[in-house]
Amino acid sequence: MFGTVLVANRGEIAVRVIRTLREMGIRSVAVYSDADAGALHTRLADVAVPIGPAPAAQSYLSIERVLEAAVGTGAQAIHPGYGFLSENVEFARACEKAGIVFIGPPVAAIEAMGDKIRAKQTVMAAGVPVVPGRTEPGMTDDQVTDAAVAVGFPVLLKPSAGGGGKGMRVVRSTEELPEAIAGARREAASSFGDDTLLVERYVGNSRHIEVQVLGDAHGTVIHLGERECSLQRRHQKVIEEAPSPLLDTSMRASMGRAAVEAARAVGYTGAGTVEFIVDADRPRDFFFLEMNTRLQVEHPVTECITGLDLVEQQIRVAAGERLPIDQSDVTLDGHAIEARLYAEDPSRGFLPQAGTVLGLVEPSGPGIRFDSSLAVGTVVGSDYDPMLAKVVAWAPTRETARARLVGALGHSAVLGVTTNAAFLRALLTDPDVVAGKLDTGLIERRGDALTAVGEVPFPVYAAAALALLLETEPAGPVVDRWDVPDGWRLGEPAWTVRRLQAAGGEPVEVAVRGRAAAAEVRLGDGERVPARASRAGDRLTVTVGDRTTSYTVVHEGGTVWLAAEGRVTALREQERLTAHAEGAGADGVVTAPMPGTVTVVQAAVGDEVAAGTPLLVVEAMKMEHVLTAPVAGTVTELGVTAGQTVALDERVALVTPAAAAPEEQEN
Repeated sequence: MFGTVLVANRGEIAVRVIRTLREMGIRSVAVYSDADAGALHTRLADVAVPIGPAPAAQSYLSIERVLEAAVGTGAQAIHPGYGFLSENVEFARACEKAGIVFIGPPVAAIEAMGDKIRAKQTVMAAGVPVVPGRTEPGMTDDQVTDAAVAVGFPVLLKPSAGGGGKGMRVVRSTEELPEAIAGARREAASSFGDDTLLVERYVGNSRHIEVQVLGDAHGTVIHLGERECSLQRRHQKVIEEAPSPLLDTSMRASMGRAAVEAARAVGYTGAGTVEFIVDADRPRDFFFLEMNTRLQVEHPVTECITGLDLVEQQIRVAAGERLPIDQSDVTLDGHAIEARLYAEDPSRGFLPQAGTVLGLVEPSGPGIRFDSSLAVGTVVGSDYDPMLAKVVAWAPTRETARARLVGALGHSAVLGVTTNAAFLRALLTDPDVVAGKLDTGLIERRGDALTAVGEVPFPVYAAAALALLLETEPAGPVVDRWDVPDGWRLGEPAWTVRRLQAAGGEPVEVAVRGRAAAAEVRLGDGERVPARASRAGDRLTVTVGDRTTSYTVVHEGGTVWLAAEGRVTALREQERLTAHAEGAGADGVVTAPMPGTVTVVQAAVGDEVAAGTPLLVVEAMKMEHVLTAPVAGTVTELGVTAGQTVALDERVALVTPAAAAPEEQEN
């Protein structure tokens, strides 16, 4: 067994691998970029080595720097996690050349399955059904266009390299192809360094089911059942569960056999996943999508129902050990569901978010697992994938597991960074999700119903006002009556008025008078309501009328963050929003919807554009976002260039409306 293993990754997966290494008594080495200095994975590892600046290409994707760290710390093996170098065949070769064990499959298996075109050809030869399409390597834009027309719309453009939905585009007409091809190639090149595309028939009403396989170097290959991953957004998984509510025993065995045959076809060893797409209307028809030659994000749900530590099995197989079980020993116990917690704002089109974790509430309880790299003080930037954590629930039945997960999300909170937690709870309570009627288009169909942000309740505004009042009150006994900021005066006490604004909402006047222990609160011109509050650390207990609620609260930079009952609310003092509101209100102003990097500028000053014309592309957290002209008119300002970084809400362009253009010129 290895004495030292380097973990060539970051975030929650690095933390996950390091914890298993510790349980196995193996010395762990973490690597980190400048952006991750002091991150949780660096604190948990036995040794932490800096490997470069924030851009992944200069740190986590640098084969040279990762190997230097491994050699310098005496690591005998490298665990790549998922993403980054986990499916990079050149990295696997470099490890072999350096005499370091790559904890993953052989180079030949990565080569065969890492290229989707070759993968389809390989499994077809093994008798595994595949999605109809065109998989020739090196197709030009014209050939991709011809292939799409031949396959028939809608079609799916897919990068041959990589995964995770990066670069994938659904195209429904010939007119959409040029822009879709350009965008797919650009994103694929950025994410994987390879812009090769393939074309497949788009199976719209589909279910995404994958099978976990394990193989050792002694000829044993088994499967550990399947995971249902149909709840997706932009081809990115959101909720995963095991086993699938769709499959019966016969279908499970059939799909499992196909997965094992696909793995055997390339001499696979270690942990891997064979992904299938299933027609929801004809569930016995399934097609091979791809094989991920690495650990999957959603591996915890398989661990929950099998009792196996997949990271441990990866390490033992890499060390030459035999698998401890064969297929007849595999049993699936109960049901597990996982939700991915992302730094994104569902109410703003799921745009990635950034910030510093100011407060954190982690879920616990029977059957609950929380895989995370979060800690108070963690800086969430735009350099990497926006996934922050995974909340997992296990129970004897699917319904109990689902209910436990909803409850766990209700007792989770990240203060300081906007997340998709409320969206996840809404999704898990959708009637079709409750019934197990899943497909990859469900989230898109539900649209606003899942992302709607309700009005902030009166008690939350009251809690914010009382929290701010507590900050100004003297902590000890009152010596001088004039030291108490309770609005006291001759006659009736005065009201202290604060203007608070929730994201996307209008400023609200919240008035409070008295001391926090015995106050009155009023919203706008509404009735005054008795309220009281006390605070211990970051816990705020507030009683408004006859209802008492316990909040986790943080006040930072003019924003009060409150978390309670599954809801996190950020209320900014309005004065901090004035400048932004004035800039954003002008016609034709284009602002960055998230922090990121400008990758393409498609317009120039002086261009006449129609509303909706693409102006530039901003990439953040591995996703592209096209910024378009908000009105028809003339581009009169373009303050960014390709390669430039931009901040959230930074003004990047101005389109002067056509009617106002002459007046603009006269001025």
